[in-house]
Amino acid sequence: MNTGEPISVVVVDDHAIFRSGLRADLDQRIRVVGEADSVESAVAAIRAARPRVVLLDVHLPGGSGGGGAEVIAGCSDLLPSTRFLALSVSDAAEDVVTVIRAGARGYVTKTVSGTEISDAVARVAEGDAVFSPRLAGFVLDAFGTAPAPAAASDDELDRLSARELEVMRLIARGYSYKETARELFISVKTVETHVSAVLRKLQLSSRHELTRWAAARRLL
Repeated sequence: MNTGEPISVVVVDDHAIFRSGLRADLDQRIRVVGEADSVESAVAAIRAARPRVVLLDVHLPGGSGGGGAEVIAGCSDLLPSTRFLALSVSDAAEDVVTVIRAGARGYVTKTVSGTEISDAVARVAEGDAVFSPRLAGFVLDAFGTAPAPAAASDDELDRLSARELEVMRLIARGYSYKETARELFISVKTVETHVSAVLRKLQLSSRHELTRWAAARRLL
């Protein structure tokens, strides 16, 4: 539960300039209590600070080459009091799955804004799992043995036209309107029209809700 206190965070990344920029971009909800640039220094910093959340790069020097996953393994006894949110330039499926299997509560790419990272930290601190939209499908595929999520009913899908379904899947995966238009050879204005129709027909209010809706129904 949020007590109003800043969320304590340790930032782990091997680039000092990125750590400095991230520290400046995080909002007032976040208090950075430590930094590290390698597997060994990360484990030491996390154990010393006992933060609520660790912002963790996936690829790190040191250790036995396991990177972020090795850091989580080295702090496994601190879970779930300390939660890990992977933050990486990589959107490769193997990187996502490896760090989630190790115990991370989410994975976002470095293309997100400071506000979006702050929001992700706050959600992870509250116990949510957070993923950049394009990565949700990797997680669903990797953990297909988990209890099956709700399937989309024929009635839900029948509300959408074939083109609306195409647009919905791309937008839910994290494509921008411009990228979707390019992929489907239609105008950005047409994409906007289709997205509005999809949200209205499915009774959703944002593309983030659409991503959750599609991921829960294995439509990504």
